[in-house]
Amino acid sequence: MAFTSQSLVFRAPASLPTTRLAAPSSAGRAALRGRAASFPPVAVAVAASTSTADSDSDERKEAKLWGGRFEEGVTDAVERFTESISYDWQLYKYDIMGSKAHASMLASQGLITAGDRDIILEGLDQIERLIQEGKFEWRKDREDVHMNIEAALIERVGEPAKKLHTARSRNDQIVTDLRLWCRDAIDRILICIKQFQVSLVMLASEYFDLIVPGYTHLQRAQPVLLPHHLLSYVEQLERDAGRMVNCRERVNFCPLGACALAGTGLPIDRFQTAKDLKFTAPMKNSIDAVSDRDFVLEFLAANSIAAVHLSGIGEEWVLWASEEFGFLTPSDKVSTGSSIMPQKKNPDPMELVRGKSARVVGDLMTVLTLCKGLPQAYNRDLQEDKEPLFDSVKAILGMLEVCTEFAQNISFNSKRIQSSLPGGHPDATTLADYLVKKGVPFRTSHEIAGKSVALCVSKNCQLAELQLDDLKAFHPGIEADVYGYLGVENAVNKFISYGSTGSNQVKKQLEDWRIQLGISS
Repeated sequence: MAFTSQSLVFRAPASLPTTRLAAPSSAGRAALRGRAASFPPVAVAVAASTSTADSDSDERKEAKLWGGRFEEGVTDAVERFTESISYDWQLYKYDIMGSKAHASMLASQGLITAGDRDIILEGLDQIERLIQEGKFEWRKDREDVHMNIEAALIERVGEPAKKLHTARSRNDQIVTDLRLWCRDAIDRILICIKQFQVSLVMLASEYFDLIVPGYTHLQRAQPVLLPHHLLSYVEQLERDAGRMVNCRERVNFCPLGACALAGTGLPIDRFQTAKDLKFTAPMKNSIDAVSDRDFVLEFLAANSIAAVHLSGIGEEWVLWASEEFGFLTPSDKVSTGSSIMPQKKNPDPMELVRGKSARVVGDLMTVLTLCKGLPQAYNRDLQEDKEPLFDSVKAILGMLEVCTEFAQNISFNSKRIQSSLPGGHPDATTLADYLVKKGVPFRTSHEIAGKSVALCVSKNCQLAELQLDDLKAFHPGIEADVYGYLGVENAVNKFISYGSTGSNQVKKQLEDWRIQLGISS
């Protein structure tokens, strides 16, 4: 987003990065501010004025809070290139949270007075309310979320605010903000994963007896129960959730108080700030505390794996919704049409799930490349970790939400699926199992079943349609009971191994998931 003035005014989100729109009129801004937030939260960032001239901007420039040793200000080009407020404003909630904990700790340690602490806390509360109401002025010449809030606090409460940055650097401040943001983002993703899992389990319960072709190499393989197939998605999502939980454990350590890189000679209490911010503990090494972005990489990697899973689901459902398959029909609520072909009904949401996985994986590659070869400790390169992170989280939340909606608005075409089942002789492996039970070595059984399939191909029939004499010609041990193994229904009923597609096994899997996800019967 390009800004044409020093300031932006926007309606703040609950916590997560969101879509920014082009600048509306003043009437439009008023309407936007009055609109209720939805989930995922949508924030609107707009320029305060699209007509402010650059010369007006120059007049508003102020001395940098870090500018004591400088005799000249930075050029406009440098200011535009180095600012991060255009996106890191989304951390405001966590920046204020961290500042409150820091101020309270400074007062507890006698580094500021209780009176100064109370003034700082009240000033931060006022600033947070202004941001939430869309009335706070964000200034590019103040560079980032930290300096914007601190400068505004100094303007509002005066000298006490100048004590807030005691024993703190933007290096430990930003990574504290980011860890707090990631913690909340992970919690939001975990909720969305569970919602999708619940939708899949409900769908599986609705179609419990429906048999579908199982595929390998995208070729017919063996018949499986549809619930078994749907629960395979649930298992993938559970691993995604597990990775998020594990990542959150490593995110939840506090870097605040590490300062620039070496810590401080002032008697601060890092354990207090860690406790107040609900971190597990302070990070042990101050150099590592300010330079570490492993938690960002791990979070992005977890998002990427989840996105790949969702993309696979999207691909299958797009295929299954095609005329060639015809296995499922999405409702109009989750379909789109064509601008030229009036007959079209497209599963676009799942195509976009498949497409957006690319940007989630790309966000991981961006930050991996960003971190490659950086020396210890903090480097300004790390400013570039936020936009990929924000983008990844926004994308994965949207993908999970629309997958849940899609699962709640599809129906499976039982007749079409049943008519397609015999193709590909999916009961051939069950015939081989039958022979194994008769004492025939599996490799021999495999060969006999293969020859039986070849005979079916030549006769244009199914295995269950072969005469007993035809089958006995391949092995004398084949008896009339073989027909209890042939045909897709019989084949499915013969599966008994743990985790298999047999009815009893799938019923157990389904019950386990209903209990685990808290779904009432």
